[in-house]
Amino acid sequence: MTAIDHSRSLTPVAVGRIVAAVFGMLASVSNWNDARVTRNSLSRLTARELDDIGLSYGDIDAVATRTLR
Repeated sequence: MTAIDHSRSLTPVAVGRIVAAVFGMLASVSNWNDARVTRNSLSRLTARELDDIGLSYGDIDAVATRTLR
């Protein structure tokens, strides 16, 4: 006969993993939104304005997804 113990709570290690996973997902969403905002802002500039800051339309995606942290 097998006894099942339902009174045990999650171990601190399991809770830490869950919290880390949630924070990881939130960080991913935040990074995605930052890249989206940057991409939209740069896309609104004219070719001349982009040239003034040393970029072209082909550089926008690379600049938006670059991680500097």
